Amino acid sequence: MRLVQRGDAFTILLDRTELMSTRASASEEALATLTWERLVGRPAPEMLIGGYGMGYTLRAALSVLPADACVTLAELVPEIIQWARGPMHRLTDGCLDDPRVQLVTDDVAMLIDAAHEGYDAILLDVDNGPEGITRRINDHLYTDEGVQAARNALKPGGVLAVWSAWPDREFTVRLVEAGFNVTETVVREQADGEGDNHLIWFAQRPYRPL
Repeated sequence: MRLVQRGDAFTILLDRTELMSTRASASEEALATLTWERLVGRPAPEMLIGGYGMGYTLRAALSVLPADACVTLAELVPEIIQWARGPMHRLTDGCLDDPRVQLVTDDVAMLIDAAHEGYDAILLDVDNGPEGITRRINDHLYTDEGVQAARNALKPGGVLAVWSAWPDREFTVRLVEAGFNVTETVVREQADGEGDNHLIWFAQRPYRPL
C-alpha cells in the first residue's frame, strides 16, 4: 500500500489498484451523514467506524454528531494514520484530535466481537466491498458470523452501514437473514453527481417488541 501525491491531490494504491482518492469522497461522507439521519435524536450516541481511509467518513460524522457523541475509530494499518498526520495533515482538519474520537489501532472485527449492544451505529469502509481485496481477513466481516456479530454489537434500533464499490445480492440476503431491516442506497462518488455509482447498505436492528 502506498500514498501518491500529485499537486494537492492524494491517492492510496494497493499495487496498481486505486483504493481511494481525494478526487472522490461523496459516498464516503454519505456513509456517515445518511447513517445519522436514521439515528437523529439519540442521546450520547456511540459510533464505531471501521477504516480511516482519508478521513472523509470520520469528518462527516463529526460534522453532524452532537457534542456528547463518542466515535471509536478502528484503523489497522499504521501507515494510514501516519499519512493522515503527515503529508495529508491539512486535509484531516484536526479530526483525529477531536475529543469525541478514540483511535484504536486494531482490527474493527475485534471491537465488534467484544461488544454487546454497545453501539448505535457501526460504519464499515475497510475494503472495496464484501469481497475484500486489501486483506482477506476482512472477508470475515461479511460472513454470516460477522454479520451476526455486528447485529449483537448494536443497540436495538442501531444501524450497520457498509460501503461498497459495487452491489452484492448475496450480502443483501445475508443481512436480511440475520434479522436486519435493509435499505440499499446508491450514491455517486463525486459531490457534483459525476463519477461511478457506489452502494451503501443500511441495515437496522429492529427495536425490541413492547
